[in-house]
Amino acid sequence: MEVNVVSIELESGVPGDAFKEKFKKNHDITFYRRQRDKAVSQYFASLETLLLTDRGASLELCERDSQNRLSLQIRATQNGTVRVSIDELQPVKQRYHVSDVLVGEMRYEPLRVHSKREDCVCLTWGLGQYQLLVSFSPFKLEISCDGEEIVTLNPENKLYFETLQDPTRSSSNSCQGDENQCGLWKETFRQFEDIKANGPSSVGMDLSLHGFNHTYGLPEHADTLVLKDTSVSEAYRLYNLDVFGYDINSRLGLYGSVPVLIAHKPERTAGVFWLNASETLVDVKYSSEPNENEDEPPQTDVRWISESGTIDCFILLGPTAAQVFSQYAQLTGYQALPPLFSLGYHQCRWNYKDEADVKAVDAGFDSHCIPYDVIWLDIEHTNGKRYFTWDSKLFPNPAELQRHLQKKNRKLVVISDPHIKIDPDWSLYCEAKDGGHFVKNREGTVYKGTCWPGESSYLDFSSSKTRSWYARQFSLSKYEGSTESLFVWNDMNEPSVFNGPEQTMPKDAVHFGGWEHRELHNLYGFYQHMATFEGLLTRSDGTERPFILSRSFFAGSQRLGAIWTGDNVATWEYLKISIPMLLSLSLTGIQFCGADVGGFVQDPDPELLVRWYQAGALQPFFRGHSAIVTKRREPWLFGVEVTSAIRSAVQDRYCLLPYWYTLFHQAHMSALPPIRPLWVEFPSDSSTFAVENQYMIGSALLVCPVTDPGVTEVRVLLPGSDELWYDTNTSEVHKGARTLDLPVTLNTVPVFQRGGTVVPRRAGSGSCTADLQQHPITLTVALDTKGNADGSVYLDDGHSFSYRDLMQFCLRRFSMRVGRLVSSRADDKGSFVSDDKVESVVILGLNSLKRKPKLKSGV
Repeated sequence: MEVNVVSIELESGVPGDAFKEKFKKNHDITFYRRQRDKAVSQYFASLETLLLTDRGASLELCERDSQNRLSLQIRATQNGTVRVSIDELQPVKQRYHVSDVLVGEMRYEPLRVHSKREDCVCLTWGLGQYQLLVSFSPFKLEISCDGEEIVTLNPENKLYFETLQDPTRSSSNSCQGDENQCGLWKETFRQFEDIKANGPSSVGMDLSLHGFNHTYGLPEHADTLVLKDTSVSEAYRLYNLDVFGYDINSRLGLYGSVPVLIAHKPERTAGVFWLNASETLVDVKYSSEPNENEDEPPQTDVRWISESGTIDCFILLGPTAAQVFSQYAQLTGYQALPPLFSLGYHQCRWNYKDEADVKAVDAGFDSHCIPYDVIWLDIEHTNGKRYFTWDSKLFPNPAELQRHLQKKNRKLVVISDPHIKIDPDWSLYCEAKDGGHFVKNREGTVYKGTCWPGESSYLDFSSSKTRSWYARQFSLSKYEGSTESLFVWNDMNEPSVFNGPEQTMPKDAVHFGGWEHRELHNLYGFYQHMATFEGLLTRSDGTERPFILSRSFFAGSQRLGAIWTGDNVATWEYLKISIPMLLSLSLTGIQFCGADVGGFVQDPDPELLVRWYQAGALQPFFRGHSAIVTKRREPWLFGVEVTSAIRSAVQDRYCLLPYWYTLFHQAHMSALPPIRPLWVEFPSDSSTFAVENQYMIGSALLVCPVTDPGVTEVRVLLPGSDELWYDTNTSEVHKGARTLDLPVTLNTVPVFQRGGTVVPRRAGSGSCTADLQQHPITLTVALDTKGNADGSVYLDDGHSFSYRDLMQFCLRRFSMRVGRLVSSRADDKGSFVSDDKVESVVILGLNSLKRKPKLKSGV
């Protein structure tokens, strides 16, 4: 008998209060409450245990009251990263250490003693510009650069470390009347009971960021770009959850977690990376702005509290934003260079009904001259929601359908979730069960939960053996009906469990190696994403770049593909919040990101749909998507005016793809995010620090999507007193350091090109990215106040790893000086020969021509 479970909330469009009560508030989280309520604990460091090696320093910490002893390691890199790791000195069992997130082995510098006193020791490395001051009693670690104190760890003595215990030593699992002891060995939330195999295991630490009063990051939250002060509100929660129709301006954790905080002030950017995959809460407290007569500089205090694992904290010292991005990427990896087609437009719906429906939608784009590259199939394409299968009545010839699309150079994406329908007659389920590939419950049998197919088991992607097995399912011989033009969408991988606590997996479920789910919850989706990446990579014998979209993610997911912001709602508020959400992701390395255009649930009115397409076309991942209960919303269903406006937005996206592709190459090589808050480009301009309704695409384009209904004018901040800004719609030039009141119509998308830049575009859009080479390149040169401009374009075959393995790429630099535009190689290693030609050059800012500009092509 088929059992198909459909969320009740979907049927009503927006979840009610009962749905939202599924999720914990801060006061429901016992380990967080214990740490917040506990008086400060005094740890002191022992100078006698200080040991210097060629990879850093180590010493012991001891807690005064409990005498618990911890091992502290301090390591530093030449590029300005400090790693502080704290673990139990002699644990009753090994604590969980996050693996697979960091890339390779870090090259640490030897530390040396700069000075020593009875109460402290000062360490330094490299050329001596960095200093680490370790205070012994109480323990404190101050990190300085060139005499400026940047970060202090444990300034308020809030270092907290619950040591693991032998369960046989616990006389009782009850609270024994002491409210503060609740939840040590067992706790209950609603009807769910959580048994803790080794008792309380939480860790935490506070730190102060000196001189900073703007912080960013900690995705994923539907909240402002600048992190809020949580002194009198909920902490930022990092716990991957399936939160349908999530609240806006909330610190509740959503689908993914990146435990990275970025701090910025005019002279410096710094970062903190807290490498812990268990549930984590982060409190932020800003000191008030200093008065003119006060000498005390601003300060941001941050407190990290995690349920389990160890303390593994990286301080990224910058000093520039670009250096912080690079320091973080050297730890967790750079953004994968996506295949070119994936930067085009994606058309998705839950669900296109059958093969005829897919072909009709595909034809509709052609007949309405709207380019697109990928059409998507949600769960209804499968046989009873069994992944890697097809409904034989609705999709009898899936390979032929893919070939039909491939003839037009288009792709198909299908969904593959982590839950596997329990069906003894299904060979894939039996293979997974017999191979030991499922997560177990605390009793040691296979864990069962409910999701779309009904009762399901969940693949244990934390096991490399399971990941390899799962990857093999994508081979063309194994996955019947698949072809090389089929790509993958990982959904519901928080993991979502409809009948689980907070609609996810119980924390006391057990993974490979005996690890409880609580230890690695936030890594679950990351591991499925990794397994899928390996599957597509293996399918092509390692030659073709995979494309995988994942809803859940963690630090390092940028190496694997794209993510999106989940189940949003078709309202103006969700369109508006998508911008700070995507900027927060971009700042923390997850740079191939987007939000469902039009809103996943409910029906957008025509104006909202147009504005969302215009915004989505200016964001890295560009996909229209809608739920099964919504009305159809293909772009041509809303009248000629709406179709024309959407067509224009999508065509503009395709024309701009050479610039987008160049930016993704830059992200892949240097970690600079394709979309950036204004402050990244204008770090000393404090007026930009909190701006979240507009942003930069690269360093050249400033965009301000219209996110309010019925407006005829928008206000745009044009930063930089020495900057020129050119309206790309009118070519009108404006000086910087001003706020512009810009008239808009439904067809207006406020975009400004910065003086001093060169932006490559295609002269036409074609029907998909494969058509782009038929259209020559146009360069738009925007002169700065001195008449100069610079830019570049990156080209390769758009789909393979030949750019990496065979140096088959071309990177050209364009430089405008005194009326002369020069094209030259920007990287001599590249050997890609392109048929592309620059057909025309548009020069903005030439008020009078004394002579015709010349284009000179260098070597």
